[in-house]
Amino acid sequence: MSFFVRNSPRHKSILRMAAFTLLVLKSLLVEGGIISGHAADWGKVKSLIGPRDALVVADPAGRIIIAKHVRQKLVPASILKIFTSLAALHYLGSSHRYVTDFFRDPDSNLVIKGYGDPLLISEIVDQIARELAGHIGDAGIVNDIIVDDSYFNRPLTIPGISSSTQPYDAPNGALCVNFNTVFFKRTQSGYASAEVQTPLLPYAIKKIKLLKPKSGRIVLSHAAKEITLYAGHLFGFFLARHGIQPRGTVKPGQADQSVDKRIYRYVSQFSLSQIIAKLLEHSNNFTTNQLLISCGIKKSGQPGNLAKGVAALIEFAADELQIKDLTIVEGSGISRKNKVSANQMLQVLAKFKSHRTLLPRQGREYYKTGTLHGINTRAGYIAAAKGGYYSYVVMINTAGKSTIPVMRRLLQGLE
Repeated sequence: MSFFVRNSPRHKSILRMAAFTLLVLKSLLVEGGIISGHAADWGKVKSLIGPRDALVVADPAGRIIIAKHVRQKLVPASILKIFTSLAALHYLGSSHRYVTDFFRDPDSNLVIKGYGDPLLISEIVDQIARELAGHIGDAGIVNDIIVDDSYFNRPLTIPGISSSTQPYDAPNGALCVNFNTVFFKRTQSGYASAEVQTPLLPYAIKKIKLLKPKSGRIVLSHAAKEITLYAGHLFGFFLARHGIQPRGTVKPGQADQSVDKRIYRYVSQFSLSQIIAKLLEHSNNFTTNQLLISCGIKKSGQPGNLAKGVAALIEFAADELQIKDLTIVEGSGISRKNKVSANQMLQVLAKFKSHRTLLPRQGREYYKTGTLHGINTRAGYIAAAKGGYYSYVVMINTAGKSTIPVMRRLLQGLE
């Protein structure tokens, strides 16, 4: 005789109790990193995760299949760029395009006002100058070039950014060209540009001679408005190439839109989605923090600065991702003061999944890596055989260790 009648209150009560017990057991096992709906030996994967490391993997439905140290706050390095990109898509929209304005003042000066476009590279500046030359008029007179970077506050000191000559230490600003770097080579007669599309301007040669590097890149700084003035000199060079020879100097200033006439507005040929794909591919710190500052302007108004940008991202995390204790001080991951957990990054990945094609791709995987001295991280998506994508976060904060062996076993186990 049956102990109880099927679908009776007693039967339902026992089933609920059993289900609750299983749920509690599963939660404990997941946090311990030992549950898996797969035949793979996750124990070997877990053995690679030390006390200062973390790992979490979710199946295409979002269920956790392996986890270890998922709540521990660790240094994310450049996988933080996924979060900043997600926030930029939220605040600015995927179709957002940066602009740069060009004014003619009553004294026939050209005033260039920047709004933080991160992709004003030489080829683009050349195209703008060609178009701008047609708007200056038949007289073709330009006296001074006045450069306006007031849309961002100065100085913009990014935590983790040093004064080195490395491109990843390039500073941010409202009017910047070529990521605030100059690529050059040494020749028998002196110095020359190492890029066909970019002239080596006398303004840059002065800094090269001061620093005395043999070859490579130098990074321009905020000192004496160096980055903004260099942008003005580059625009002047290309204007001269297209028949407009500035008569005066390049100097800082601000557009007065009550009297200055806007003669041209450049709208970037790159949408925000395209910018994000480029910054994720090249792990560009400068571009990422340009987006961070732009998010701050969108939320709190101009002028842009680091504090407004960080506040915007923290609010986005709380409101859209239900992450209340995110610790970030800038958006690129270059600062070791950034601290996030693997669980928090997994929440970011869940929201970013529809944008995963913006990430670099390798085989079955869309991914982003992060590297600082003693830090190695990786996050992204792995295609599942039956459709959909696994989401994963690997955070190695143990010096001398790498994500490579972890990823090798993960990819094997998720086949």
